[in-house]
Amino acid sequence: MKRYPWRENAFLAAALCAMAIAAGLLSGCGAVRIGKDSGEKVRDLEFTVVGDQDVPQELQDLINEKKAGAFKLTYTNDQGLYIVNGYGQQQSGGYSIAVKELYLTDNSIVFDTELLGPEKGEDVGNEPSCPYIVVQTEYLEEPVIFQ
Repeated sequence: MKRYPWRENAFLAAALCAMAIAAGLLSGCGAVRIGKDSGEKVRDLEFTVVGDQDVPQELQDLINEKKAGAFKLTYTNDQGLYIVNGYGQQQSGGYSIAVKELYLTDNSIVFDTELLGPEKGEDVGNEPSCPYIVVQTEYLEEPVIFQ
């Protein structure tokens, strides 16, 4: 019977690699938390609500393309991170949007807004509106979760 020593070495190398991978998976690395997010607030983020005149032109063009339907956008430039939430076409004017929360978790940014309807007795006109809000905050690389 002919012996093939390279087969034994290859088998040994494959077995050692498999054991190393299994040990790494079972031990769990405490320093790196890839894909795990407890969802707990790390800190609130300071933000500014940006008026139409201060929205970067490229972002304003995107908003104008999408505002007839509900949409969510993020945009970054040297001024920071812009987060946009649009509620699509409404039957009248008089709508406003409240920012309930904007905070950082372990691996994400949470942005929670609420569409507020017109006040009773408020003159809202008959023209449809497309309410949206743009906020600017510090530049962060974490993904934004819209709630």
